[in-house]
Amino acid sequence: MTSTRREFLMAAGGAALLAACGGDPKGASSSVASGSGFQVVQRFSNTALFVPGDVRLPFSLAVDGTLQQSGPASLKGWIEDADGTRLVDITGVLRAEGIGNPYWEVRTTLEKALLYTARFEGDDGYGAAFELFERGEVESPLIGDPMPPFDTPTVDDHRGVEPYCTLSPEPCPFHEVTLTEALASGKPVVYVVGTPAHCQTGTCAPGLQFAITEQQRVGDAAVFVHADVYADDAATTVAPAVVALHVDYEPIVYLCDAKGTLVDRLDAVWDASELRDRIDALLA
Repeated sequence: MTSTRREFLMAAGGAALLAACGGDPKGASSSVASGSGFQVVQRFSNTALFVPGDVRLPFSLAVDGTLQQSGPASLKGWIEDADGTRLVDITGVLRAEGIGNPYWEVRTTLEKALLYTARFEGDDGYGAAFELFERGEVESPLIGDPMPPFDTPTVDDHRGVEPYCTLSPEPCPFHEVTLTEALASGKPVVYVVGTPAHCQTGTCAPGLQFAITEQQRVGDAAVFVHADVYADDAATTVAPAVVALHVDYEPIVYLCDAKGTLVDRLDAVWDASELRDRIDALLA
């Protein structure tokens, strides 16, 4: 089964994709202070993505629809259900290393498949809604499950993906082995999915560069693999590796332990510091 670029973008939803990728037609502006009535902007896809358990939720802040370039080091808030019942307190941690538009990383545990809203002290009273689904409703790889192997493009075998890596001026160094081979290596695996050349965003190319920096830092303690999103230079057809993941957004980092189990996943946006922290946790 193939998928076109149009289908890939439409499935993600315009507003959600814009937020996830870091694009902002009004540009970015100044800082936002707690109590200013800011809008909470989700930086992840609206599609079936989360299931009950531990979740990672990246949010940005906006004032009058403009993403803010700075803000407090942390944000206090809470998660509420559809009835407005406050369920759990949360803290958003500022992440801004190496990216233009910062986000606040929230990690929390939610036990039920429901519609939720994330609220922060000083927001506009609306927050940002998101949904958790039952595991059987989510087709993409889930934390705790074995990572599905796939024969991703390599330097020696592009497998019909041209170019096999759109990082410029040189392809990234993550195409020496396939994902299948990496998962069988007995080492932790960092699998990056994203298109540096065609991403409508400010996160894909920096995200891959952060991974390259991490590979240089940790050496052969982990195996790094990259799959570009499109199979052709015109970005008209989604690559088979991405179709196999059943996702409609990018970029993504899948972090797998030495047994090939998916233990963490970064969706849509990450900065240098969060990727470094998650890789340190993977290798600990």
